[in-house]
Amino acid sequence: MSQIFHRSTNLISRLTIFGGIFFLAALSYALYAIELSPYYTYVDLARQQPVPFSHKHHVGELGLDCRYCHTSVDQSSFAGLPPTQTCMTCHSQIWTNAPMLEPVRASYRDDKSLSWTRVNSVPQFVYFDHSIHVSKGIGCTTCHGPIAEMPLTWRAQTLYMEFCLNCHRQPEKYVRPKDEVFNPRYEPPPNQMELGEQLVKEYKIQKLTNCSTCHR
Repeated sequence: MSQIFHRSTNLISRLTIFGGIFFLAALSYALYAIELSPYYTYVDLARQQPVPFSHKHHVGELGLDCRYCHTSVDQSSFAGLPPTQTCMTCHSQIWTNAPMLEPVRASYRDDKSLSWTRVNSVPQFVYFDHSIHVSKGIGCTTCHGPIAEMPLTWRAQTLYMEFCLNCHRQPEKYVRPKDEVFNPRYEPPPNQMELGEQLVKEYKIQKLTNCSTCHR
C-alpha cells in the first residue's frame, strides 16, 4: 500500500510543533516584559497632575514633614490627600498670583476638590494598611523612593506582590528606627542587617507571608 503522506510531512509536522512552542514561549516572554515595563507599571514616569506639585521643593528644600499633608498616614490604612485648605494655609500668603496655582485657588473659591492623578496604588483585591507599616518602622522612601528628589511625583516601585514579599520575608533588610520613618534622606547604615534583626525583635515584627494577610 502506498504512503498517503509524503515523507516531507514529518519535517513539516516537527517544524510546526516546535515553531508553535517557540511562538508561545516568545509571546509569554513579550507579555512578561510588557508587564514589567514602565509602559505598564508607570515606574519612573511622572504622571500629569492638575497642579505640578513638587515634593523636591516642599519636602527636600522646605523640609515639610510628610504628615503635614498626608495627615492620616500613621493612623489609618490610607495616607490621604490634603484638602485645598492645607495648600492655602501657605499659598494665601505666598505665590498668591502664580498662574500655575490658579487651579488651587479655583478649588478653594468653588469648594471643589482637585482631581489628582493617583501615582501609587495596589489592586482592589489587595489590602494594604499604611499605619501598621509606619508603626513597625517601614519608612516612606522604602516604597515611594527618593520622594525628596522628585520635582514631579513618579512611582518608584512596581508594588507587585514580589516586591511586598521580599520585605515580608526579610524585614530586617528594610526596617529602620521609628524616629527615621519620615526622614526622606535616610540611608541604611553599614550594619543594617544587625540593626534590622534587633528592630524586628523590638518592634515584634512577624514575617507574614500567608495569602490572607493581604488578600481578604
